[in-house]
Amino acid sequence: MAPLPLRSLRVFEAAARSGSFRAAASELGLTPSAVSHAIRDFEGQIGTTLFERDGRRMLVNQAGEELLRRVSGAFDELRNGLEVASARSSNLLRIHCAPSLAAQWLMPRLRGLIEKHPELEVRLAAGTDYPHFRNDEFDLDICYGPPRQEGMAVLPLGEEIVRPLCAPSLAGAIREPADLLKLSLIESEQKRVRWNAWFATNGLSAPSPGGFRFDRSFMAIAAAVDGLGVTLESTRLAERELASGKLVAPLAGRASDPSYVGHYLVCPPQTKHRRSVRTFTRWITKELGLADGQKR
Repeated sequence: MAPLPLRSLRVFEAAARSGSFRAAASELGLTPSAVSHAIRDFEGQIGTTLFERDGRRMLVNQAGEELLRRVSGAFDELRNGLEVASARSSNLLRIHCAPSLAAQWLMPRLRGLIEKHPELEVRLAAGTDYPHFRNDEFDLDICYGPPRQEGMAVLPLGEEIVRPLCAPSLAGAIREPADLLKLSLIESEQKRVRWNAWFATNGLSAPSPGGFRFDRSFMAIAAAVDGLGVTLESTRLAERELASGKLVAPLAGRASDPSYVGHYLVCPPQTKHRRSVRTFTRWITKELGLADGQKR
């Protein structure tokens, strides 16, 4: 049996996945011309064409799609095999996380995680882009909002309560929901539950937009700590500030506060069995008081 043309398959996979010989060349450290020649040689070797030109792009045809599906799966299995074979990499945990949860909730707990599991080597990246897990860059993602990819293993990370929070110096002026209409409201623009929904839940019309607006919850929380107004935030994200007394919830028990599942733990099915991922999943479910086994 002839040996597998692994180099050609690697070039093919990168070009087919990206739809661009130039992008594949950049990823592999080659020139676009070298990628083009490698693809032509590979097509000649297997006796069929794999790409069709669409304007300036090179797209895989039906045969190329079939091969890509199998090659991608084979590379995933190879990566997993290397992970299992390497004692060091089996303890490596590469996490992608929504920025505010990373800053407000996960980072303060990393020390506790490592104290319980000193074998873990944690790599944490925070960003709003959802990773696609195509290049084995991350083991798991903690995303804000429902996952956008099909076929992932998903663990909902429990409900979060969203309520008005402010510095203690402002709390005395807030005795009922209508009192908020007289104060500066801090808007977190990326929240799934915002002020208009909160006021509607409490039978009031939201005021005209004004005050401070931020695109990240951790900035809105910091602004509220500084006394710039009242923010509407998840009590999970503001847990430290509430515990320290830097923020208070003046209407707790006196208003209707929405709750929703805000964050999800997501990973490819082939990744969830890795030792580091299993360890982290058990840890986070315990930290959040969740029943294990919710992952689907």
